[in-house]
Amino acid sequence: MKLWHYALIVFLGGCSYGVLSTFVKLAYAAGFNVSTVTGGQYLFGFVLTWLAVLFTKKKRLTRIQTVKLILSGVPFGLTGIFYYQALQTLNASLAIVFLFQFVWIGALLEWVFHKKKPTRTKLVSIALLLMGSMLAANILSQESLPLSWQGSLWGMLAASSFSAFIFLSGSIGKEVPPILKSALLSTGGALTVFIVFPPAFLFNLNVFVEIIPYGLALGIFGGVLPPLLYSIGMPHVGSGLGTILTSSELPVVITMSSLVLGEVINWPQWLGVIIILGGIVNSNISFRRWPSGG
Repeated sequence: MKLWHYALIVFLGGCSYGVLSTFVKLAYAAGFNVSTVTGGQYLFGFVLTWLAVLFTKKKRLTRIQTVKLILSGVPFGLTGIFYYQALQTLNASLAIVFLFQFVWIGALLEWVFHKKKPTRTKLVSIALLLMGSMLAANILSQESLPLSWQGSLWGMLAASSFSAFIFLSGSIGKEVPPILKSALLSTGGALTVFIVFPPAFLFNLNVFVEIIPYGLALGIFGGVLPPLLYSIGMPHVGSGLGTILTSSELPVVITMSSLVLGEVINWPQWLGVIIILGGIVNSNISFRRWPSGG
Protein backbone atom coordinates (compact mmCIF):
# COMPACT_ATOMS: atom_id res chain seq x y z
CA MET A 1 0.00 0.00 0.00
CA LYS A 2 1.10 3.58 -0.64
CA LEU A 3 1.39 6.05 2.23
CA TRP A 4 -1.60 8.08 1.05
CA HIS A 5 -3.70 4.90 1.31
CA TYR A 6 -2.85 4.73 5.01
CA ALA A 7 -3.67 8.44 5.36
CA LEU A 8 -7.08 7.79 3.78
CA ILE A 9 -7.69 4.89 6.19
CA VAL A 10 -7.02 7.17 9.21
CA PHE A 11 -9.20 9.88 7.63
CA LEU A 12 -12.06 7.34 7.39
CA GLY A 13 -11.49 6.44 11.05
CA GLY A 14 -12.23 10.07 11.91
CA CYS A 15 -15.28 10.05 9.65
CA SER A 16 -16.68 7.03 11.52
CA TYR A 17 -16.52 9.02 14.77
CA GLY A 18 -18.47 11.76 13.01
CA VAL A 19 -21.25 9.33 12.07
CA LEU A 20 -21.37 8.20 15.69
CA SER A 21 -22.84 11.44 17.09
CA THR A 22 -25.98 11.15 14.92
CA PHE A 23 -26.80 7.70 16.33
CA VAL A 24 -26.08 8.94 19.86
CA LYS A 25 -28.64 11.75 19.39
CA LEU A 26 -31.18 9.30 17.96
CA ALA A 27 -30.66 6.95 20.92
CA TYR A 28 -31.15 9.82 23.41
CA ALA A 29 -34.29 10.89 21.53
CA ALA A 30 -35.58 7.31 21.90
CA GLY A 31 -35.33 7.68 25.68
CA PHE A 32 -32.06 5.91 26.53
CA ASN A 33 -29.77 7.41 29.16
CA VAL A 34 -26.05 8.03 28.80
CA SER A 35 -25.09 4.91 30.76
CA THR A 36 -27.08 2.63 28.42
CA VAL A 37 -25.95 4.38 25.25
CA THR A 38 -22.27 4.43 26.22
CA GLY A 39 -22.39 0.88 27.57
CA GLY A 40 -24.18 -0.34 24.44
CA GLN A 41 -21.57 1.25 22.18
CA TYR A 42 -18.60 -0.35 23.93
CA LEU A 43 -20.32 -3.71 24.53
CA PHE A 44 -21.30 -4.21 20.89
CA GLY A 45 -17.94 -2.87 19.71
CA PHE A 46 -16.22 -5.42 21.97
CA VAL A 47 -18.42 -8.32 20.79
CA LEU A 48 -18.20 -7.45 17.07
CA THR A 49 -14.41 -7.09 17.05
CA TRP A 50 -13.91 -10.42 18.81
CA LEU A 51 -16.34 -12.08 16.37
CA ALA A 52 -14.14 -10.73 13.55
CA VAL A 53 -11.06 -12.20 15.27
CA LEU A 54 -12.64 -15.67 15.09
CA PHE A 55 -12.55 -15.51 11.27
CA THR A 56 -8.97 -14.29 10.94
CA LYS A 57 -5.61 -15.98 11.14
CA LYS A 58 -4.56 -16.36 14.76
CA LYS A 59 -1.32 -15.09 16.22
CA ARG A 60 -0.10 -15.97 19.68
CA LEU A 61 0.76 -12.97 21.81
CA THR A 62 2.83 -12.84 24.96
CA ARG A 63 1.14 -11.83 28.19
CA ILE A 64 3.03 -8.52 28.14
CA GLN A 65 1.84 -7.74 24.58
CA THR A 66 -1.75 -8.53 25.54
CA VAL A 67 -1.68 -6.42 28.70
CA LYS A 68 -0.04 -3.50 26.86
CA LEU A 69 -2.75 -3.45 24.20
CA ILE A 70 -5.61 -3.76 26.70
CA LEU A 71 -4.14 -0.88 28.73
CA SER A 72 -3.74 1.13 25.49
CA GLY A 73 -7.52 0.83 25.10
CA VAL A 74 -8.13 2.58 28.44
CA PRO A 75 -7.88 6.11 26.88
CA PHE A 76 -10.38 4.87 24.26
CA GLY A 77 -12.94 4.34 27.03
CA LEU A 78 -11.92 7.41 29.03
CA THR A 79 -12.56 9.74 26.08
CA GLY A 80 -16.28 8.97 26.09
CA ILE A 81 -16.49 9.26 29.88
CA PHE A 82 -14.64 12.61 30.03
CA TYR A 83 -16.62 14.02 27.10
CA TYR A 84 -19.90 13.11 28.80
CA GLN A 85 -18.74 14.85 31.99
CA ALA A 86 -17.83 17.96 29.97
CA LEU A 87 -21.36 18.05 28.54
CA GLN A 88 -22.77 18.25 32.07
CA THR A 89 -21.65 21.89 32.41
CA LEU A 90 -20.75 22.98 28.85
CA ASN A 91 -23.05 23.24 25.85
CA ALA A 92 -22.35 20.87 22.95
CA SER A 93 -20.62 23.55 20.84
CA LEU A 94 -18.06 24.41 23.50
CA ALA A 95 -17.53 20.75 24.41
CA ILE A 96 -16.63 19.80 20.84
CA VAL A 97 -14.22 22.76 20.56
CA PHE A 98 -12.46 21.55 23.72
CA LEU A 99 -12.36 17.99 22.33
CA PHE A 100 -10.85 19.37 19.12
CA GLN A 101 -7.74 20.43 21.03
CA PHE A 102 -6.54 16.88 20.36
CA VAL A 103 -5.13 18.13 17.03
CA TRP A 104 -2.27 20.03 18.70
CA ILE A 105 -1.92 17.66 21.67
CA GLY A 106 -1.27 14.81 19.21
CA ALA A 107 1.50 16.80 17.51
CA LEU A 108 2.96 17.60 20.94
CA LEU A 109 2.99 13.91 21.96
CA GLU A 110 4.76 12.98 18.73
CA TRP A 111 7.34 15.75 19.35
CA VAL A 112 7.98 14.69 22.96
CA PHE A 113 8.07 10.91 22.54
CA HIS A 114 9.19 10.44 18.92
CA LYS A 115 11.31 13.61 18.61
CA LYS A 116 9.38 14.66 15.50
CA LYS A 117 9.18 18.44 15.59
CA PRO A 118 6.03 19.81 13.87
CA THR A 119 6.78 21.23 10.43
CA ARG A 120 5.55 24.66 9.34
CA THR A 121 2.97 22.94 7.11
CA LYS A 122 1.66 20.95 10.07
CA LEU A 123 1.45 24.05 12.30
CA VAL A 124 -0.51 25.91 9.59
CA SER A 125 -2.87 22.92 9.33
CA ILE A 126 -3.41 22.85 13.10
CA ALA A 127 -4.22 26.59 13.10
CA LEU A 128 -6.73 26.08 10.25
CA LEU A 129 -8.35 23.14 12.07
CA LEU A 130 -8.78 25.07 15.33
CA MET A 131 -10.19 28.09 13.49
CA GLY A 132 -12.50 25.88 11.45
CA SER A 133 -13.69 24.01 14.55
CA MET A 134 -14.83 27.26 16.19
CA LEU A 135 -16.83 28.20 13.09
CA ALA A 136 -18.23 24.69 12.51
CA ALA A 137 -19.30 24.41 16.17
CA ASN A 138 -21.14 27.74 15.80
CA ILE A 139 -19.21 29.35 18.68
CA LEU A 140 -18.88 32.85 17.25
CA SER A 141 -22.59 33.40 16.54
CA GLN A 142 -23.74 32.54 20.08
CA GLU A 143 -24.50 35.46 22.39
CA SER A 144 -23.54 33.75 25.64
CA LEU A 145 -21.30 30.77 26.26
CA PRO A 146 -21.52 29.37 29.80
CA LEU A 147 -17.89 28.49 30.54
CA SER A 148 -17.09 26.60 33.75
CA TRP A 149 -13.70 25.47 34.99
CA GLN A 150 -15.08 21.97 35.66
CA GLY A 151 -16.41 21.63 32.11
CA SER A 152 -13.19 23.07 30.67
CA LEU A 153 -11.14 20.56 32.68
CA TRP A 154 -13.28 17.60 31.56
CA GLY A 155 -13.13 18.84 27.95
CA MET A 156 -9.33 19.06 28.01
CA LEU A 157 -9.13 15.61 29.65
CA ALA A 158 -11.29 14.23 26.81
CA ALA A 159 -8.98 15.84 24.24
CA SER A 160 -5.90 14.48 26.04
CA SER A 161 -7.24 10.92 26.33
CA PHE A 162 -8.32 10.94 22.67
CA SER A 163 -4.82 12.11 21.67
CA ALA A 164 -3.30 9.38 23.86
CA PHE A 165 -5.48 6.73 22.19
CA ILE A 166 -4.46 7.89 18.71
CA PHE A 167 -0.78 8.03 19.75
CA LEU A 168 -0.87 4.54 21.31
CA SER A 169 -2.69 3.12 18.25
CA GLY A 170 0.33 3.98 16.16
CA SER A 171 3.03 3.19 18.73
CA ILE A 172 2.01 -0.02 20.50
CA GLY A 173 1.72 -3.49 18.98
CA LYS A 174 2.85 -2.64 15.45
CA GLU A 175 3.58 -6.33 14.85
CA VAL A 176 0.08 -7.46 15.94
CA PRO A 177 -2.55 -8.12 13.23
CA PRO A 178 -4.89 -5.07 13.07
CA ILE A 179 -8.11 -6.98 13.85
CA LEU A 180 -6.63 -8.67 16.93
CA LYS A 181 -5.06 -5.38 18.00
CA SER A 182 -8.36 -3.51 17.67
CA ALA A 183 -10.16 -6.26 19.63
CA LEU A 184 -7.73 -5.85 22.53
CA LEU A 185 -8.04 -2.03 22.36
CA SER A 186 -11.84 -2.42 22.44
CA THR A 187 -11.51 -4.72 25.44
CA GLY A 188 -9.60 -2.05 27.36
CA GLY A 189 -12.15 0.58 26.39
CA ALA A 190 -15.12 -1.58 27.37
CA LEU A 191 -13.64 -2.55 30.75
CA THR A 192 -12.97 1.14 31.52
CA VAL A 193 -16.51 2.20 30.62
CA PHE A 194 -18.13 -0.66 32.55
CA ILE A 195 -16.23 0.31 35.70
CA VAL A 196 -17.69 3.84 35.50
CA PHE A 197 -21.05 2.91 33.95
CA PRO A 198 -21.98 -0.61 35.17
CA PRO A 199 -24.00 -2.26 32.34
CA ALA A 200 -27.31 -2.52 34.21
CA PHE A 201 -29.16 -2.70 30.86
CA LEU A 202 -27.85 -6.25 30.43
CA PHE A 203 -30.15 -7.37 33.26
CA ASN A 204 -33.28 -5.71 31.81
CA LEU A 205 -34.38 -7.77 28.79
CA ASN A 206 -36.72 -5.11 27.38
CA VAL A 207 -34.09 -2.36 27.50
CA PHE A 208 -31.43 -4.68 26.10
CA VAL A 209 -33.59 -5.69 23.12
CA GLU A 210 -34.55 -2.07 22.42
CA ILE A 211 -30.95 -0.82 22.54
CA ILE A 212 -29.70 -3.47 20.07
CA PRO A 213 -30.26 -1.42 16.82
CA TYR A 214 -28.56 1.64 18.33
CA GLY A 215 -25.88 -0.48 20.02
CA LEU A 216 -24.98 -2.20 16.74
CA ALA A 217 -24.65 1.13 14.90
CA LEU A 218 -22.70 2.70 17.76
CA GLY A 219 -20.58 -0.43 18.13
CA ILE A 220 -19.64 -0.44 14.43
CA PHE A 221 -18.89 3.29 14.08
CA GLY A 222 -17.56 3.85 17.60
CA GLY A 223 -16.14 0.52 18.74
CA VAL A 224 -15.07 -1.45 15.65
CA LEU A 225 -14.01 0.90 12.85
CA PRO A 226 -11.90 3.53 14.71
CA PRO A 227 -9.56 1.06 16.51
CA LEU A 228 -9.31 -1.12 13.40
CA LEU A 229 -8.64 1.72 10.94
CA TYR A 230 -6.18 3.40 13.32
CA SER A 231 -4.41 0.08 13.91
CA ILE A 232 -3.91 -0.24 10.14
CA GLY A 233 -3.04 3.34 9.25
CA MET A 234 -1.59 5.10 12.29
CA PRO A 235 1.76 3.21 12.46
CA HIS A 236 2.48 4.45 8.91
CA VAL A 237 1.33 8.09 9.12
CA GLY A 238 2.35 8.87 12.72
CA SER A 239 0.21 10.35 15.47
CA GLY A 240 0.98 13.97 14.52
CA LEU A 241 -0.52 13.73 11.05
CA GLY A 242 -2.97 11.11 12.35
CA THR A 243 -4.66 13.59 14.69
CA ILE A 244 -5.00 16.08 11.83
CA LEU A 245 -6.58 13.42 9.61
CA THR A 246 -8.91 12.41 12.46
CA SER A 247 -10.36 15.94 12.47
CA SER A 248 -12.53 14.70 9.57
CA GLU A 249 -14.90 13.86 12.44
CA LEU A 250 -16.37 17.37 12.71
CA PRO A 251 -17.26 17.90 9.01
CA VAL A 252 -19.08 14.55 9.10
CA VAL A 253 -20.90 15.55 12.32
CA ILE A 254 -22.16 18.75 10.64
CA THR A 255 -23.14 16.98 7.40
CA MET A 256 -24.96 14.13 9.16
CA SER A 257 -26.78 16.58 11.45
CA SER A 258 -28.05 18.39 8.37
CA LEU A 259 -28.93 15.37 6.21
CA VAL A 260 -30.20 12.87 8.80
CA LEU A 261 -31.39 14.93 11.77
CA GLY A 262 -32.64 17.86 9.69
CA GLU A 263 -30.78 20.42 11.80
CA VAL A 264 -30.35 23.89 10.31
CA ILE A 265 -26.66 24.56 9.62
CA ASN A 266 -25.74 28.22 8.99
CA TRP A 267 -23.17 29.41 6.44
CA PRO A 268 -20.37 30.13 8.98
CA GLN A 269 -20.60 26.47 10.04
CA TRP A 270 -20.24 25.30 6.44
CA LEU A 271 -17.32 27.71 6.07
CA GLY A 272 -15.76 26.06 9.15
CA VAL A 273 -16.19 22.66 7.50
CA ILE A 274 -14.42 23.93 4.36
CA ILE A 275 -11.56 25.38 6.47
CA ILE A 276 -11.14 22.06 8.34
CA LEU A 277 -11.01 20.12 5.07
CA GLY A 278 -8.52 22.71 3.79
CA GLY A 279 -6.35 22.11 6.85
CA ILE A 280 -6.43 18.35 6.22
CA VAL A 281 -5.51 18.83 2.54
CA ASN A 282 -2.71 21.25 3.51
CA SER A 283 -1.23 18.70 5.93
CA ASN A 284 -1.09 16.12 3.15
CA ILE A 285 0.68 18.30 0.55
CA SER A 286 4.17 17.34 1.74
CA PHE A 287 2.97 13.91 2.90
CA ARG A 288 2.05 12.93 -0.70
CA ARG A 289 5.65 13.49 -1.77
CA TRP A 290 6.94 10.80 0.59
CA PRO A 291 8.02 7.48 -0.91
CA SER A 292 5.54 4.61 -0.94
CA GLY A 293 5.21 2.39 2.12
CA GLY A 294 4.89 -1.37 2.40
